[in-house]
Order: sequence, then structure tokens, then C-alpha cells
Amino acid sequence: MIYMDHAATTPVKPEVLEAMLPYFSTNYSNASGVYKLARFNRKAIDDARAVVADHLGARNDEIFFTSGGTEADNWAIKGVAESLKDRGNHIITTNIEHHAVLHTCQYLEKQGFKVTYLPVNQDGLITPEQVAQTITEKTILISIMYANNEIGTIMPISEIGKIASDRGVLFHTDAVQAVGQIPINVRKENIDLLSLSGHKFYGPKGTGALYIRMGLKLPSLLHGGGQERGRRAGTENVPGIVGLAKAIYLAYRGLEDKNTRVRELRDYLINGIYERIPCCKLNGHREQRLSNIVNFSFGFMDGESLLLLLDSKGIIASNGSACTASSLDPSHVLEALGLSRKRASGSIRFSLGEENTRQEVDCLLNILPSVVEKSRIISPLYEQERWN
Repeated sequence: MIYMDHAATTPVKPEVLEAMLPYFSTNYSNASGVYKLARFNRKAIDDARAVVADHLGARNDEIFFTSGGTEADNWAIKGVAESLKDRGNHIITTNIEHHAVLHTCQYLEKQGFKVTYLPVNQDGLITPEQVAQTITEKTILISIMYANNEIGTIMPISEIGKIASDRGVLFHTDAVQAVGQIPINVRKENIDLLSLSGHKFYGPKGTGALYIRMGLKLPSLLHGGGQERGRRAGTENVPGIVGLAKAIYLAYRGLEDKNTRVRELRDYLINGIYERIPCCKLNGHREQRLSNIVNFSFGFMDGESLLLLLDSKGIIASNGSACTASSLDPSHVLEALGLSRKRASGSIRFSLGEENTRQEVDCLLNILPSVVEKSRIISPLYEQERWN
């Protein structure tokens, strides 16, 4: 099996699992207790919080653990909307955000909020000028993803953060795909709120965090007990939190060398596809992109049939966000780039990981041309193009 769907999820590293195991068996106490074992687990959470904060350039008490990126996005956006609704009702985002952001904004529109969905260019980028021109006296939040999960394009976050800071508008970034891939400093980049998810950088699923800048008083999204300093109710997932911290530590250890190696594989794959397969197009910015994501549109075919054919050969990829894999609709991200529904439907994402090798990429490049040709032959889109 050749796994190339790391943008959907990554395996848990052995070191991460090893760090988590004691908290499932020996150190299983509820961290909210007053006895020694509970205090031991409370310290484990505090230590994990310090590790996450250190890798984001944040303070320890600005990190709040969640069940993942979706909860963090919902908490950030709904929390700002509720706390600042008397000051304004306008939110700015983009039309290629993850559905955790888009659907949350759509929910708020039904509550009377106004949302501007900034259009991206053909590379999946917005400009800081677009953001600046859209801010009004009613704008209370700008939410722009750090890097896109389908095409890998990296947004100009620092520039947008400065504009937001200068104009007195809160700035949230969904950094789920970026954390563990890119050095991030929330202070230097003027980020007020940041969402992350552990399973994107070799940590456990069901773990995440929201960075909330000191001084921001967001209302709780979940109500119940007084966990997370009264801000996020629910018994703490101690093994998950410990695993998340271990994973983020490992992700940033030797990051530059890892990115260089994966980037070389990525570019080798991109060049190999262009050399071997006609009528294809790389989606996303050629340079300003994550080191591991390759998204191609192949003309005159259906992406789902290609995925199934690749799967039969032992190669695992995807046609976009794992959260919308069951949807029959083309990717909203690719359509936002200007691709037709046909082109968007014939797109595949290969997302590399640390464990992928050049030999695996060679194997993919040897198999892919014939698989694409077979997928085109059985596709009604190919027949239509032949006779039109």
C-alpha cells in the first residue's frame, strides 16, 4: 500500500502512541480530581499546553484544548460573533475555506450577520488589498485559512494580520493544514485566534486546540463543568492532549530538513505527471504552497473512477477534503479557482508524508498514465469530448 492522503489524516507516530499509552491504563484518573493521581494528570495537561504554546509563540494560558479543528473554528467564529454583536455584524472570509468555517458563517447569516466571501484568483490566493477594501465600520472578524487543505496554497497571513490589527478587527486563521508544516508565530503575525488539529501532524484524531489571544473574552461553546479554566466544558482527554503535544514537538523538530525532502518529492511528482500525462493541470499556486500537496485536474474523466482504479493498485489518494468525500458535488475550492464542473470533477489530490519515498512516487508515476487513460475511456465525459 502506498498512502498519499496525509492531508486527510496522518498515522499516529510510534513516539506519540508511546507517550499516550500510560494515560489509558496506569494514569487514567480524571484530571479534575484533588488526589495525587489527578494532580499528576493535571500537570501532564499543563505541560502539554506549554509545549503547544511554545511552538506557536503564544502564552501557556492562551491555549485551550478542543476535540479538533472543527470545534475550534466554531468556537472562534461563533464566540466572536456573540461577544461583539453589539459592535457590529460583519464577517470577512474567503470562498475556499474549509466547511467548518463556511458552514459556521452560513449559520450566522441566518442569525442576521453579514458575511463577505472574498473570491480567490486562479491560484487560490486573495490579496491583502482585497481584505482592506472590504472592511467596514461594522466588521468584527476576519477569518482566513492559513493554507488550503485541497490545493496547498498558502495565504498572505502576516500581511492580513497587520491590516486587521491596524483597523481594530479581530483576525482568526484556520491553521489546521498549516500547523506542523510551517513555522507560525501568532504574535509576529498579528493572529488573535488560531485553530489546529492533532491528526494532521501525526497526532491522535479527536484532538485540537484554539489559541485565544490574552484579553479576548470569548463565551463558551460547550457548557457544563469548569474545565479549561471555565472556558471549555468536558472531561479532559488526557491521553489525546499528551499525544497532541508530543506530535507538535516532533513535527517542528528538524522541520526545515523534512520540508526540503518532501518538497523535492512533491516537485518530482508534479514534473513527472506533466511529462507523462496530456491534458492535465496543477491546481494552486506553483510556489506559494505547502510542501506536501499536489492537486491535479485531468481532462475528460471522472475523479472517483480514477481513485477506485488507483486503490485497486494499492495507491491511496483523494479527490479533495475528506470531510466532503461522500458528496457528489465538485469541490467548491476548485470551482472557486475558475475550473468548470467537468474539470473540477476530474481532479485528484496526492498529499505526501514524511514516510513517503522516491520509489513510491516512481511507482505512482509508472501506474498513473495507464490508469488515467483507462478512466478516460470509461468516462462519459471522454465520449462527449470525442464527438463534440
